[in-house]
Amino acid sequence: MDIKRVLLIQGHPDALLPHLCHALADAYAQGAEEAGIEVRRVDLARLDFPLLRSQADWETGSLPPSLQAAQDNIAWAQHIVLFFPLWLGDMPALLKGFLEQVARPNFAFRSEGGNPFGRKGLSGRSARVVVTMGMPALVYRWYYRAHSLKSLERNVLGFVGMAPVHETLIGMVDKLDEAAASQWLAKMRSLESKGA
Repeated sequence: MDIKRVLLIQGHPDALLPHLCHALADAYAQGAEEAGIEVRRVDLARLDFPLLRSQADWETGSLPPSLQAAQDNIAWAQHIVLFFPLWLGDMPALLKGFLEQVARPNFAFRSEGGNPFGRKGLSGRSARVVVTMGMPALVYRWYYRAHSLKSLERNVLGFVGMAPVHETLIGMVDKLDEAAASQWLAKMRSLESKGA
């Protein structure tokens, strides 16, 4: 697929300080824009929305108005890139709450032939997940089997039809020196030229 429209979803919940996740998203955007790709962004830390508290609200409730533009941007995008730090072995709660809100029936999937999840509503989109963490990435991948990342890829992104889903794991972020950080930023800038 020739990607022309990319949505970057910044899942770091701290809007007060710049973090590596923000620099990585900026580098990715720079590389994409230099390749002539249109880039839009959603910064979750700057959004205010409630958490879902019931199945009924998810199935028949309304999307909070503060998330309508984000959902429209997901529909617009051909490729979605999620950036977030690993917190307690998983994505931050803010990102999970956002995904629960926007991945509603009749948007993220539609009923078909009596199956309420029969047709995936976001098919035709690819994704990349960029995760920063304090532990070594190999420990997360092999010892912990990247359980939360696999769950996100299979039970959220794959469930709504996004494929392929690529991943970038950046470990030991608190120990990264300037040279190592620059290498990761350069890698982010070059990803879009490879269609990922």
